[in-house]
Amino acid sequence: MPTDTLRAKLDHLPGGPGVYLLKSDRGEILYIGKASVLADRVRSYFQKATELTPKTRLLVGQITDVETIITGSELEALILESSLIKRHRPRFNVVLRDDKQYPYLRLPIKEAFPRFSIVRRIQKDGALYYGPYVPAGALRETLRVIKSVFPLATCTIEIDGTAERACIEYEIKRCMAPCIGRQSSEEYHEIVKQARMFLEGRNTDLLKQYRGRMETVAARQDYEEAARIRDRIFKIERTLERQRVAQTETVDQDVIGLVRDGPAADLQMMFVRGGLLVGRKDFHWSDVQDTSDVELVRSVVEQFYNKELIPPKQLLLPVDLPEAELFSAWLSEKKGEKVRVLVPERG
Repeated sequence: MPTDTLRAKLDHLPGGPGVYLLKSDRGEILYIGKASVLADRVRSYFQKATELTPKTRLLVGQITDVETIITGSELEALILESSLIKRHRPRFNVVLRDDKQYPYLRLPIKEAFPRFSIVRRIQKDGALYYGPYVPAGALRETLRVIKSVFPLATCTIEIDGTAERACIEYEIKRCMAPCIGRQSSEEYHEIVKQARMFLEGRNTDLLKQYRGRMETVAARQDYEEAARIRDRIFKIERTLERQRVAQTETVDQDVIGLVRDGPAADLQMMFVRGGLLVGRKDFHWSDVQDTSDVELVRSVVEQFYNKELIPPKQLLLPVDLPEAELFSAWLSEKKGEKVRVLVPERG
């Protein structure tokens, strides 16, 4: 039963959107949640005990105080809730034990001779970012393919065409030596364009270009160059065979799957970029039998994307979330364009 002090607070809860913190008699934050109507949501914990799950009954039995934070909208409440859960890690919330910032490939396309680099912080600097790559081995494999197929500079020197001599990368044809003036910025950007086509899933057009180029150079009996282009085609096709996923359209997606085994549950996230599987992430809980599928998926989405991440254009979920439109609005705001939250139909 609520104490007199707690009952007085329950009688005077705000009626708008916000975040609530349920606390114990020691001041420990037991649970953090959000609501479109704070009064209705918080009071629902203290209704008929028979309608509560065992986990919620255990929580309610320890609540002696409630703190509320009013927000201007439910979207603001969602963002605040996620940040507070990350900071306080309440024991009755589903908390991800994952604070990593995942690596991205950065390509500063506004530079005269842009070069790929690995970053873990995304900035609004006009550069293109590809990823996330999880685990990091997926990023190393992608860089290996890029380096072997697209002859772009990988050094860190200033490229102005005045270097005394080219490095070994030029000798083995993995760079066209713009540093000594053997390649213009326009020619370099043509190769950048090809690398972008590869990373963005436009491989049909890319391979068509390469095959046309191979036929052209072979016709003028430049068989050495034709062989190099043939090798590039082979490497791209081999990469596609290993990493391609079945999609009806080439669109960046994060796909979430959930499976249960007794009291345990395992959630898998797969990151698909440009039609290629660039990584996956696993979350496992050993005892969540009183936690619904919706709460598990919702907690992962809320906490995983509350990082410096670029969301995909589509997020595919295994269950319907009541706040799907709210999550769509939040992720769209982070990405700067529309993000759809979908539940694929079976069959």
